[in-house]
Amino acid sequence: MDIEKETPLEVDAGFLTVTDPNPIDEESYKENLEQHLQSLARDGTQALLASLFSLPTSSSPDGPLAQLPPPTTLLPRAKPLPKPKPQTKWQAFAAAKGIQHKQRDKKVWDEERQEWVNRWGRDGKNKQIEAQWISEVPLNADADYDPRKVARDARKARITKNAKQHAQNVARAIATANPREARKQEIEKTLASTRISTASMGKFDRKLEGEKKMRGVKRKFNPTEKSVAEEAQASVALLSKMESDAKKTRREPQAEESVLNTRKAIRFASKGRGGLAMAKGAAAGKERSGRKRDGKR
Repeated sequence: MDIEKETPLEVDAGFLTVTDPNPIDEESYKENLEQHLQSLARDGTQALLASLFSLPTSSSPDGPLAQLPPPTTLLPRAKPLPKPKPQTKWQAFAAAKGIQHKQRDKKVWDEERQEWVNRWGRDGKNKQIEAQWISEVPLNADADYDPRKVARDARKARITKNAKQHAQNVARAIATANPREARKQEIEKTLASTRISTASMGKFDRKLEGEKKMRGVKRKFNPTEKSVAEEAQASVALLSKMESDAKKTRREPQAEESVLNTRKAIRFASKGRGGLAMAKGAAAGKERSGRKRDGKR
């Protein structure tokens, strides 16, 4: 059944919607509203069903299914477009210098294992020195030099540095996006630091009008009177803590052990050349002194 209207209906089979762009008939609208709406719904339903029956179909256990085309109606966004993130300090420098960003691979080739391993994380390549069972020690290293500890401290220092740079980038982004909010946070931080600059930690200072109460860690004091069981438990905990602290402390050298660091003494006496060079120098000195005595005789 063909629907005759001044402007044809706009059918979007992808969204299963029909739009009637024709103006509303004022006479039929005021005469009988319910009948007018039913006629509009009937015309739209007929146009939608006619377009669906003209689409290609595919068979299924439930019967033939129409293959809907892509929608043609452009729907508005539910949320506004995200604001572009401000550039970090390195991104701004790279853009000014024309440096191209290169994405690092998460896997690197390990020559010893002959396989691909993680660059970071569990069993990562950055922990290779910490995990290997033998490490090379520099000639000028101290006696208590631990290559694993040095590598681990260096890795932790890099992590701390990256976290600090990330915090600075976030603070710089907030300041760029909302300077007023950044200024407000800076004033609150300065005010909080000035509160605790007095001897009473700001307890007896005069409060400003509308000033918020500063949040801090409240000190907790144990009660003066306890039960016998609680006192025994506290004593056992204190003794166990003292024992663990004693294990962590450096043990004192025994009487028969030497307190002299021989390696440091040799390095200092030989001016960094080593014990072998020092022994050769001593032998050469003895030889020269022996020749001098023979010449005097």
